[in-house]
Amino acid sequence: MIRLLIADDHPIVRAGLVALFALEEDIDVIAEAATPDAAVSAAEHGNPDVVLMDLQFGAQAATTGADATRRIRALDAAPYVLILTNYDSDADILGAVEAGASGYLLKDAPPHELAAAVRAAAAGESALAPVIASRLLNRMRAPQANLSSREMQVLKLVEAGHSNTDIATDLFVSETTVKSHLAHIFTKLAVTSRTAAVSTARQRGILR
Repeated sequence: MIRLLIADDHPIVRAGLVALFALEEDIDVIAEAATPDAAVSAAEHGNPDVVLMDLQFGAQAATTGADATRRIRALDAAPYVLILTNYDSDADILGAVEAGASGYLLKDAPPHELAAAVRAAAAGESALAPVIASRLLNRMRAPQANLSSREMQVLKLVEAGHSNTDIATDLFVSETTVKSHLAHIFTKLAVTSRTAAVSTARQRGILR
């Protein structure tokens, strides 16, 4: 019997998942958690085989599902963690995988796919939704755009609609310096305009 812990801040979502897994003879929901901290505590004391983890737990939560995943995977006899979320940006996916998640599914996944993913995770296998696996492969094949912290500041101000003059004033640098940062950003993102830089950064999950 697979012992499952469900971690999600929405009671209706948890109730739906509990009802779904009640139909599976080999999966037993042993506990529920509404916050990342509660999920870590339940994983530590409840001895689940798999934790079904959301990524975002609302504004009141100080930590994320990825943070909880990292802490859970650091436990002795750590359970496997399977992400179930609405978020599918590259940054979210990579963050979860790097935190130690065994799988990543979106909440629109069909029930049979979700049950199969829990079984795969319990067996120590990877359980990535096809679209997620494809995104990861594409990300691995594509050149990485590693923006510096200053370049990220500039890009966020561009996203907010600031002009080069405004950005220079905000960051206490010259307009020439701002233009230099933008040139580096454009090169790293393989774009030629401010609009394209913001759009590409959003698609890659660099900007949220």
